[in-house]
Amino acid sequence: MAMKIRLARGGSKKRPHYAIVASDSRMPRDGRFLEKLGVYNPLLPKDSEERIKMDLERVQYWLGQGAQPTDRVARFLEAAGVKEKAERKNLKKGEPGKAAKERAEKRAAREAAANAPAEEAASE
Repeated sequence: MAMKIRLARGGSKKRPHYAIVASDSRMPRDGRFLEKLGVYNPLLPKDSEERIKMDLERVQYWLGQGAQPTDRVARFLEAAGVKEKAERKNLKKGEPGKAAKERAEKRAAREAAANAPAEEAASE
């Protein structure tokens, strides 16, 4: 039996809430699972401790049994220090897009312009 550690979606429309579960890989995403290992709430801020909660002992037990985490769960485990960080194929995917880079450049230019007169006035 091929085991997976993956997310099972709950919540409502546009209000997702996920359970981190150990299940047979042939079962549907939101279907039957063997054990609930934690929760993931993507609506909370990224620095919130409540965003991802996992029972790491049970996760390590299932990893020892040969369960394979999905890509998203593997990233959670890497962040928690349970699994070694793997190199991803699409490394540029995490970089900001073209519009975000332009906004950052404009913001930096605006801040530099705002700070420049204050520095000139202080030196005179």
